[in-house]
Amino acid sequence: MQISTPDWVKHAVFYQIFPDRFARNAHPTLPTQVQWEPWHSPPTLQGYKGGNLWGVIDRLDYLVDLGITALYLTPIFQSTCNHRYHTHDYYQVDPILGGNIALNALLVATHARQIKVVLDGVFNHASRGFFFFNDVLENGPHSPWVDWFRIEGWPVAAYQGDKPANYLAWNDNRALPQFNHDHPDVREYIMQVAEYWLRQGIDGWRLDVPNEIQVPGFWQEFRDRVKAINPEAYIVGEIWDNAQPWLQGDQFDGVMNYPFRQATIAFAAGERVDLTYTTQPAYAPYPPLRAPDYCQHIQDLLSRYPWDIQLTQLNLLSSHDTARLLSMVHLERSSVELATLLLFTFPGAPCIYYGDEVGLPGGIDPDCRRSFPDPADWDLSLQTLHKQLIRLRLAHPALRIGQYQVLLAQDEGYIFSRFVDGDVLIIALNCSVEPFSATLDLRSLPGQGSQLEPLYGEVSITLAATSAPTPSIVIQVPARQGSILAVRSAS
Repeated sequence: MQISTPDWVKHAVFYQIFPDRFARNAHPTLPTQVQWEPWHSPPTLQGYKGGNLWGVIDRLDYLVDLGITALYLTPIFQSTCNHRYHTHDYYQVDPILGGNIALNALLVATHARQIKVVLDGVFNHASRGFFFFNDVLENGPHSPWVDWFRIEGWPVAAYQGDKPANYLAWNDNRALPQFNHDHPDVREYIMQVAEYWLRQGIDGWRLDVPNEIQVPGFWQEFRDRVKAINPEAYIVGEIWDNAQPWLQGDQFDGVMNYPFRQATIAFAAGERVDLTYTTQPAYAPYPPLRAPDYCQHIQDLLSRYPWDIQLTQLNLLSSHDTARLLSMVHLERSSVELATLLLFTFPGAPCIYYGDEVGLPGGIDPDCRRSFPDPADWDLSLQTLHKQLIRLRLAHPALRIGQYQVLLAQDEGYIFSRFVDGDVLIIALNCSVEPFSATLDLRSLPGQGSQLEPLYGEVSITLAATSAPTPSIVIQVPARQGSILAVRSAS
């Protein structure tokens, strides 16, 4: 089948926002007389900091200056939890966030700045406060919506912690009753929710635990109906490992690329990874990878999906479900810099988890959901690094849609190229504590260039002493650093 993915995603730089923790604005549409947790106190599982969508609007100029072109918002619909994965009403933005009027204002403001907005769709399960499930609690087997869920006994033990939950719930969490996706009315309800918000102007859906919905044809229909409204809408799934079943062109445009994160941290940080953060959730940015092993992981990943889908993967180094990169590597700066360089030079759309660009630390949930820091606490040099890499990515088609070719993977040195048409870049990384030197035959480089121009990082380039008719170059990269070089033709 012919695969079609949204072109804008291939050129996007995403920024993930956890709305309760990004920014507050005392807008008149918001509830008053509410006591929020102190903004900079440690985050809790159940407390609210009071961040809202009006606050996001206030920060749009900051995001534009950073170079962001797309937002991914974790759930914003009415709920009784700070993360809002317990949905009460799929048609109402949480009043704490500013309600539907705030989302409409955000869409107007973002689109005026050429920024796309992707919402989090929690369609596998709802919550005990969801009207249809609440009706079941009130009316038992007489409820018209009893078959929307998989009830296994009466009365429904939704709040009786001393009794087993007698209905199917996500991860056996009785607060999250699962939909019965075999029911045609449930299926239609979810499809219409997706369609409604697309018509309101959102630019795509990030799908929460979509692998849990295994009804044949469900996601194929979802794609058809989404694309019928907006062919360029982005559909990205939360799949933590091999996503081949969902990435054949008939379901999702991409997934959150956790395998990339895992391998990249294992290579960039090596032994510096904090092992206490590698067990929850259960995936492994450890043991360390040397360059040949990292190369193999990357080649396996790049061969897994069609190229058009590779270019619309959502690549990340941190998220609301993981320890933040800075804490993952014991606050070791070079690991962050090397991993970030790999993020912005890899095929697919890079995604920054809010605050990572200014050095916000954080352990396992809820600590990874800290509030955005005040400017006095920003790591300005790390912010500058992000700006540099984003600007290079936006300036060079090779970093967005160019082919990926490994030139050398030796010990802890890794060199690859990204190239498209006449735009050819070489990216060289040294993850060792010693300087790294490599000799490259110019014939191995894409294109017809014969000179290298440094664009980012410290690097030394010299001609190799050789009698060969085609000259070679020697690239020397300092310890624990990386660089980007443009291949130019000799004038």
